[in-house]
Amino acid sequence: MRPIAFGWIDHDTSISPHWDRAQVLRLAKRLGYRLIWPDELSVLSVADQVRNSGADVVILPAPDHLGPLELNRVMGVADVETVLPRLSFARWAFGKVSP
Repeated sequence: MRPIAFGWIDHDTSISPHWDRAQVLRLAKRLGYRLIWPDELSVLSVADQVRNSGADVVILPAPDHLGPLELNRVMGVADVETVLPRLSFARWAFGKVSP
């Protein structure tokens, strides 16, 4: 079974949501992920939807599709990949700090 990617497009930011959707799908396939999309009727935050879906990564068309506070919350539960520019962000590491 392939790992899960959560696709996210901010429709208020996107100039062409259909194009963004195709680009997110293409990147997910290239990275070997099975892509899922949010429930359009959900009132949950992106981070909560990602957590509930069990996704390993969130794929965005561009960094501006998540605000800084929501990006911080998402990175607490999953990695983040962006299509353009092509960037990768590892989730925050929590645990003991070595002396």
